[in-house]
Amino acid sequence: EEDDAELEELLGPSPLSLEPGAQRVAVVHPAVKWGPKKSPLTTAELQIAEAVALVDTLQNWTVLDKIIIPTKNPDKKFIFGKGNFQVLTEKIKKLPHVTAVFLNVERISSLTKKELEDAWGVKVFDRYTVVLHIFRCNARTKEAKLQIALAEIPLLRSNLKNEVAQLDQQRGGSRYIMGSGETFMETQNRILKEKELKIRNALDKLRRKRSLLRTQRRKREFPVISVMGYTNCGKTTLIKALTGEEGLQPRDQLFATLDITAHAGYLPSRMAVIYVDTIGFLTDLPHNLVESFSATLEEVAYSDLIVHVRDITHPETNLQKATVLSVLKNLNLPSHLLDSMVEVHNKVDLIERYKPAEESALAISALHGHGLEELKEEIEKKILTATGKKILTVNVNLEGSQLSWLYKEATVQEVEVMPEDGTARVKVIIGNSAFGRYKNLFPNSKIFMP
Repeated sequence: EEDDAELEELLGPSPLSLEPGAQRVAVVHPAVKWGPKKSPLTTAELQIAEAVALVDTLQNWTVLDKIIIPTKNPDKKFIFGKGNFQVLTEKIKKLPHVTAVFLNVERISSLTKKELEDAWGVKVFDRYTVVLHIFRCNARTKEAKLQIALAEIPLLRSNLKNEVAQLDQQRGGSRYIMGSGETFMETQNRILKEKELKIRNALDKLRRKRSLLRTQRRKREFPVISVMGYTNCGKTTLIKALTGEEGLQPRDQLFATLDITAHAGYLPSRMAVIYVDTIGFLTDLPHNLVESFSATLEEVAYSDLIVHVRDITHPETNLQKATVLSVLKNLNLPSHLLDSMVEVHNKVDLIERYKPAEESALAISALHGHGLEELKEEIEKKILTATGKKILTVNVNLEGSQLSWLYKEATVQEVEVMPEDGTARVKVIIGNSAFGRYKNLFPNSKIFMP
């Protein structure tokens, strides 16, 4: 109960939460024309389209206008040159009933934010704020909510600096709090540090709990398949198609899945496996957000196979692939997981006569079931290699305990009874350790390897 009370306190209303009301938004994209900040895999039009898709995810938020303005250096204080800034300000002021500007850059400093809000007379949001708000709206479990609270700490710190700078301007130098020898800044920083520590401890407890569940799953020897991909690529739809789980309701929006969820399914050999649905990725997802969700993503390191789903109809599909692979590399996953990854090209029903350029990639339509049998066969092949499981046939004596032992410790696929001599031929999928135990327990059993 004490733990629950502390959790409730940590998950209380955030000072960074955006007001729940409607927002009428101008989406502004600073287009870098040349230099190291320009991405070779995308265009300004596609980048602003993704920013619009983020806004569309939020209830009661409406995009009033999309504005692309060139800039040489998006890192400088006002982001744009003087002339372009003037043009942009005039455009924003002319928009009817505009309440906010979404500036499509990763992060703006609290000082820049304040000056832009003063210049435009409306709220200004960056990608960090908008993505964090989407996360907040979609978080269901305590773990997801804690990870969002952790991602807010750097923002609260930079807001604090700005607040203190303003107070100092107003009253000429910082003051100590009631003679305590601690400045306002020091006190607030200490409170933030304590909060961060409490969140990390609470996440650690949840992590240990999940580790325990993982150990239990390992004992049962269920292979685990992590399904990953760029946000909205069709991961949940694919898992629903592979498992037939009716309760799964895929949503056509960014970041519909924030929590890791596990779903049981069967491969062609009737081997039971667990498919894990993971958080989607996004280009320029702020580093702190990725870091705060590392507890969720660590589950991937313990899987037996990764299936990387790509929306092959998306104009930025190559950039999306690069984004996912770069995040996966940063997770320090075991090399065998990265090497054995299955790449899936989804939504091929929308492209006539589609053929993957990558030889090993599999073309599927999760929605219409096209290519799923081939995918299941490929997954099975890779799982047998990764887990060291074997498919073999054994001769058992029906009067003994062999058959019931196999049903308990392995996956029994077929039983062919031979009544004349009281035996049966049993086709099983069995893990290495279980196979070793079987041979010790039943040394006289005949074993037929395929």
